[in-house]
Amino acid sequence: MKIAVSSTGNSIDDKMDQRFGRCKYFAIYDTDSKECKFIKNPGIDMQSAAGSSAAELVADNAVSKVVSGNFGPKAENTLKSFGITMINAKDTEKSVKEIINEFKN
Repeated sequence: MKIAVSSTGNSIDDKMDQRFGRCKYFAIYDTDSKECKFIKNPGIDMQSAAGSSAAELVADNAVSKVVSGNFGPKAENTLKSFGITMINAKDTEKSVKEIINEFKN
């Protein structure tokens, strides 16, 4: 399974970005291979539809779950249409690494 985490940077030590559609990067963690890659979010500079664009980006990367602090209505609708589970993180001060560790067995 692949999990996307909205991130403020391109390192597992960076904080989770509480914005989904306008985060700087997505950390894509594969629970099977234990690998993590970072993808720059092109939606960060979009005038509109950043949430939908970000949702399509994570869907294109075969993500099953997304962890972020806040999802806008367009992002929610698009993620639901792809069958991607949204997890609203309560502690937005956690690092990407801390969030990933919650999904390790």
